[in-house]
Amino acid sequence: MSTLRLLISDSHDPWFNLAVEECIFRQMPTTQRVLFLWQNAETVVIGRAQNPWKECNTRRMAEDGIKLARRSSGGGAVFHDLGNCCFTFMAGKPEYDKSVSTAIILRALEQLGIPATASGRNDIVVNVDGEVRKISGSAYRETPDRGFHHGTFLMNADLSRLADYLNPDSKKLQAKGITSVRSRVANIADLVPGISFEAICREVIAAYYDYYQEECEPEHISPAALPDLPGFEEQFARLSSWEWNFGNAPDFSHLLNERFVWGGVEIHFDVERGVISRCQIFTDSLNPSPLEALALRLQGAVYRPETILAQLAQLKAEYPQQMNELSELESWLVASVS
Repeated sequence: MSTLRLLISDSHDPWFNLAVEECIFRQMPTTQRVLFLWQNAETVVIGRAQNPWKECNTRRMAEDGIKLARRSSGGGAVFHDLGNCCFTFMAGKPEYDKSVSTAIILRALEQLGIPATASGRNDIVVNVDGEVRKISGSAYRETPDRGFHHGTFLMNADLSRLADYLNPDSKKLQAKGITSVRSRVANIADLVPGISFEAICREVIAAYYDYYQEECEPEHISPAALPDLPGFEEQFARLSSWEWNFGNAPDFSHLLNERFVWGGVEIHFDVERGVISRCQIFTDSLNPSPLEALALRLQGAVYRPETILAQLAQLKAEYPQQMNELSELESWLVASVS
């Protein structure tokens, strides 16, 4: 019986793919070696210890329907589209060794005619016209008895969109957590025109089989063809939840200020695990009562636009004479928190 397992996802849902990865990693026998290949449709994927409000343009992501997915490994924020090819290598200890999976990746790229090298801790790079460019980034996770190495090939990704979603609005956040390091990147298609997901998968699989001198039957998986994974639904629910993707952000503070015709407003939020632990509002408005009420009501609320909208809707009903001021405040505040 082969010690290898090969899974190829036909789903482009990042939460589905990360849930599959998590379930397999938790349940695989430590004698097994697993290769998992997949693609994510338009998604920002952040590391386990990152703050999405600090790393991403969350407002633009919401406007464009871009998903946020927090992975269980460390590292920085990346933008995925169908121009990316994602991979995960898993193995039990003491055999798990990320230099093995890196060697398999470099062998696959060599077979595609790409003379790539490993750089630093995470990256696979190539020389493009005398300049070092990153074509693949990785992250890692280990438990006492197993480990995984996962990452992404930039195949023919829309690199202009990286800037759209990975450049946060200039929010005044005092935030803890791991900050992404931006790298100069290139697409494999610049070096091998017409490269496809299938071609990269074919060479990675061939290098995987060659290294272990074994083969196995590929398993194609999707929401319609789930592998036998006890607890998958629970993992999918967890990884697709606001609580995991946003609520797990490190604690931070957010200072907002704006001047309106009717007065200036300064708001201080302290946010812990996605919940507003303290809210202070200062204003020179002649009618500060609704703002004082808002500060009290937002304390203990979830830090998201819907919560603020709900509270402001109540205040408009309670203070109809200040409807216009509260509407202006609402537009500004929701845009600032998004």
